[in-house]
Amino acid sequence: MSTDTWRGRIVNNPLIFKDLGLKPYETVWNAMRNFTLSRTADTVDEIWLVEHPAVFTQGQAGKKEHILNPGTIPVIQSDRGGQVTYHGPGQLILYVLLDIKRKGLGVKSLTQALEQSIIAVLAEYRIHANTDCAARGVYVEKAKIASLGLRIRKGCSYHGLSLNVAMDLEPFSRINPCGYANQKMVQMRDFTDKASVASAGSHLIKHLMRQLGYTELIPAEQRG
Repeated sequence: MSTDTWRGRIVNNPLIFKDLGLKPYETVWNAMRNFTLSRTADTVDEIWLVEHPAVFTQGQAGKKEHILNPGTIPVIQSDRGGQVTYHGPGQLILYVLLDIKRKGLGVKSLTQALEQSIIAVLAEYRIHANTDCAARGVYVEKAKIASLGLRIRKGCSYHGLSLNVAMDLEPFSRINPCGYANQKMVQMRDFTDKASVASAGSHLIKHLMRQLGYTELIPAEQRG
C-alpha cells in the first residue's frame, strides 16, 4: 500500500466514507462545518454521499437577482463558493472533507480532480462530457450536468459537487443556475436508463480516490 510522509511519520492514505441517505441541507451543512472546525492534524479525511430534499442554496457571493421564482422551495444562504443552485432527490451530492494542505492540494487542483472524476463516471455510461474554463462544472455539450462549490477553512475543504442523475429538473428554471441566465440543465437519465444515485456514487468514489491518491476506503460503520 502506498504511503505519504506527514510530520515525520509514515502514514497510509485512508478515506472514510459515509452514505447519509436523504438528509436536510442545513443538517448536513452544520455537520460539515463542525467536523472541519474540530478536526486536528491527525483527523482522517472523509467523503459524504447524500441526497437533499428540494432546496435552493445561495453561495457566499450569490446575487439575489439570480433567484427568479423560488415558490415554496426554501432558499438557504450557504458559505460555499459560487452562486445559486438547486438540490433535490435524485441528485447525487458528494461532500469532500479533506485536509488539502496535508495532501499538498490547491483549490484549483482539487476542483480539477472533482471535475475529472465526474467526467470519468459519465464516460462509464457512454456520456461524453467536458469542462468549461469560463464556468466551473461539467457539461454535456453546452448543457450543465454537474456543479461544484467549495469552502476552504483551516486548510481543509468542505462542500463539494452535485451530479444530476434522475431528478426533477423543473426547479432549475426558477433560478439562473450558478449565475447564468438560460443555462440548460441535463441529467444522466436523459442519456441512459442504467444510472442511479447509488451506482453513480460508487463509480464516483472509485475515480475520486484515484484522482486524489487515496489507497483505502473505510465505510464509517467499520471505523475503529
